[in-house]
Amino acid sequence: MPLVDALLIDLLGLPFMQRALLAAVFTGVAAPVVGAYLVQRRLALMGDGIGHVAVTGVALGLLTGTSPIWAAVIVAGLGAITIELIRAQGRTGGDLALALLFYGGIAGGVLITGIAGQSPQVLHEYLFGSISTLSTHDVAVTLGLAAVVLLVGLGLLPQLFAVAHDGEFAQVAGLNVRLYNIVVAVIAAITVTVAMRTVGLLLVSALMVVPVATAQQLTNSFRTTLIAAMALGTGASVGGLLLSAWASYHARISPGPTIVLLALACFVLTWPLGAWLRRRRRLLTPFPDSEPATHEVADGHPHTHSDDCGHPAIPHGDHVDYVHDGHRHAPHGSHYDEH
Repeated sequence: MPLVDALLIDLLGLPFMQRALLAAVFTGVAAPVVGAYLVQRRLALMGDGIGHVAVTGVALGLLTGTSPIWAAVIVAGLGAITIELIRAQGRTGGDLALALLFYGGIAGGVLITGIAGQSPQVLHEYLFGSISTLSTHDVAVTLGLAAVVLLVGLGLLPQLFAVAHDGEFAQVAGLNVRLYNIVVAVIAAITVTVAMRTVGLLLVSALMVVPVATAQQLTNSFRTTLIAAMALGTGASVGGLLLSAWASYHARISPGPTIVLLALACFVLTWPLGAWLRRRRRLLTPFPDSEPATHEVADGHPHTHSDDCGHPAIPHGDHVDYVHDGHRHAPHGSHYDEH
């Protein structure tokens, strides 16, 4: 362990590692913000579709000699808006629109890269990430784009949640649903390019969605899910980067896949706890007011419920129920009613 600590301390003192950590933190914070809205709208795979379109943007940047990041931002943004408009029209299913962009984006990117006289291998650092090779300019761009995502995603949280949760109700309430859906699509495109050099275009959707899915195991409101997902995304990004850096001392391990696998491991570990919490919430849910007034009398109930008996107490109409052995008991005179 002292050897591991010394190695990590030495690595953290290197400029390229410091740049990588900054990018990992901002990517881990920003990606789940957009992912929360996409999961709420059941468009978890939208990040993959945009990522494939961004490959074409990277290739156009190589062809024109401009910045691949900014070219990817523009092309991914146009692709995301196209997906949203097609989905909103309802003429072609959203899943079909995503599939078309999946195939066209990756094929167009490889083709244009060849036209630019570049080997397809040059796309590798964009497809699978290359966080350790970020320059100071790359980090500045990443931080700036991540700040835009956070500003929009958190600043418009009430409106974006209303549209994502129930578009028809939001429309009746006077919100411009199509505009806000396009806003989500655009910040999703920006997020894809933010994470392009961290986890790669082929894995970016995982960093957007998996922390949200993990947070949903432990929370019961959108706001707390969003906060928890941001914390989990940051932890997975930083933890995956440090783990891959240490493991590279023994074997060549890429940070991008390590970050994604660490995020998936968090989901797997929290799933049993999430299942237990969901069951507990169901047991603690009060009965509806329409429930019949008569209840079955519990036979042979030796335990006396009270405020300090240790069993959850649930207000129920004009009395209190106690959860005990999978049932709810309500004191009634000299006996207990069993629900």
